[in-house]
Amino acid sequence: MTDGRKFAFAPCVAPGTRILVLGTLPGEASLAAARYYAHPQNQFWRLIGAVIGREDFAARDYDARLAALLGAGIGLWDTIASAVRRGSLDAAIREAEHAPLTELIATLPALRAVAFNGRTSAKIGRRLLADAPVRLVDLPSSSPAHASMSFAEKRRRWLELQEFLR
Repeated sequence: MTDGRKFAFAPCVAPGTRILVLGTLPGEASLAAARYYAHPQNQFWRLIGAVIGREDFAARDYDARLAALLGAGIGLWDTIASAVRRGSLDAAIREAEHAPLTELIATLPALRAVAFNGRTSAKIGRRLLADAPVRLVDLPSSSPAHASMSFAEKRRRWLELQEFLR
């Protein structure tokens, strides 16, 4: 990795996935831990836990969280398959290779919505999925770098995903 190229994880989806949440590209803490949203200040697990009605979700074992998400109909992936980036900020992304999102959603017959975790993910994902037969939902970033919005407001916005799980 001499050029600083970082790679996304494999998608975490199942045939019953109704919502696909897309980040941009895993940050340094996530890459080091080989886990989605591993930075301790990232609010993803608290936010998505609220969506599925499990407020203690962040405290669970990582594999149990993934299994619970898939069981609830929620999948995870990223809009960028690989890119050159120093650090974890989306603004530092260069030479991005986009993930094959159209191909992935074609394999998900129950998919009702694609949710973008943050502005950069939405910008890329909306362009790639402009003709997708599902709802596209922009969410405030769960990243600790997006501290201008309160957790309560982020939670309120993320809870809007519940309509796609009914």
